[in-house]
Amino acid sequence: MTEPRLRVAALRYDHPADHAPKLVARGEGHVAERILALAREHGIPVHEDRELVEVLSRLDLEEDIPIEVYQVVAEILAFLHRARLSPGGGQPAAPRRA
Repeated sequence: MTEPRLRVAALRYDHPADHAPKLVARGEGHVAERILALAREHGIPVHEDRELVEVLSRLDLEEDIPIEVYQVVAEILAFLHRARLSPGGGQPAAPRRA
């Protein structure tokens, strides 16, 4: 049995310029590994959620996220915002969905 290919999706949310978070990168395999490496290199937090990546990977680049994932993405963004405000502010461990 082969292991599933790594898939990633990257979002940007520039409030108030953006109406909603937008997909800015996506990839599988080697491309996904490079996106993750760049995120880590630049201190960008990474959150693991295969179901969310499945939805986001269907979007075109620069497309707003669909309303169906607003709640999940809002929870992730709120967590990251709180982590940045906390003492130490370092790289937080991303929240996990059950």
